Amino acid sequence: MPSIDLRSDTVTRPTPEMRRVMANAEVGDDVLGDDPTIIHLQEAFAARLGKEAACFVPSGSMANQTSIRAHTEPGDEVIAHADSHIIHYETGAPAALSGVMIRPLAGPRGLFDVDQVEAAVRPDSSHFPHSRLLVVENTQNRGGGAVWPMEQIERVTAKARALGLRLHLDGARLWNACIATGRKPADYARHFDTISCCFSKGLGAPVGSAVAGDRATIARVHRFRKMFGGAMRQSGILAAAAHYAMDHHFDRLAEDHANARRLAQGLAEIPGLALNLAEVETNMVFFDLDPSIKMNAAQFCEKLKGEGVLMLGTAPRRIRAVLHLDVTTPMVDRAIERIASMLGAKVTA
Repeated sequence: MPSIDLRSDTVTRPTPEMRRVMANAEVGDDVLGDDPTIIHLQEAFAARLGKEAACFVPSGSMANQTSIRAHTEPGDEVIAHADSHIIHYETGAPAALSGVMIRPLAGPRGLFDVDQVEAAVRPDSSHFPHSRLLVVENTQNRGGGAVWPMEQIERVTAKARALGLRLHLDGARLWNACIATGRKPADYARHFDTISCCFSKGLGAPVGSAVAGDRATIARVHRFRKMFGGAMRQSGILAAAAHYAMDHHFDRLAEDHANARRLAQGLAEIPGLALNLAEVETNMVFFDLDPSIKMNAAQFCEKLKGEGVLMLGTAPRRIRAVLHLDVTTPMVDRAIERIASMLGAKVTA
């Protein structure tokens, strides 16, 4: 039975058109600074975000971590939401690679506001770490793909600057935030010193992220990319895929958002599954198993795998499904039907 893979938007495969672009990419040696396809991608990405320069890196984690290192020194403190990707999914890298502490903030769905930021900044004293950097994640993964309202970003970043903080946007799925709001990437990016975006989440490239910012900061990002082992040689093959994805797969993200709402509406009709339809803003659907389901999330996902549908458990009774370009609307409908059948429920037409 073919799988309907909803584990992540990172599971996509390069399209035939993308493969052709990769095969025909002009390459050089990026470590020596002369891969023309890398140069072209970095210039295009920086322009798209309204910044002076950009650096292509292998992964979203490296994009975030080179940015953190570029903005901080060992002993500094980074302020971020407690549900941030940099805390949960980057293997303790802020401590290991940059020697910084993380000061976690609370707030619904991975968002926070001015009061939390102001309260988190340390006094200027030899007793405390230096509050140096504020990280915002948009969309917020563990918040269910939550989109930061622009007005909230504006007031939070303004307060952070007034308090002397640098600003980094973990925009791995910033493309989805733009589709959901009708904003341009540069509309968000202008409030931050650095912005990381992923080409393999949603956009469908096989590898790669990039960081944009001013030239001096990106020079530091580039240096730390080398230090962290992220420098690549004839990587124009990968940059070609990323550039194709950015140019051709951005607008179609609206299809993923529509399919996410379709999936959520179907799941909401199945007894024993609980979700908030209002929280399905982008391409992610999170739902919970109520006590009537005599399985935990891991058991549910394992049983569902036998039905040809793949999802991920994110908590003992919480499950995540992510829509992407390899999942069609008919596949969404089949997934709903298989989940309903597995739970002994009927799907209404």
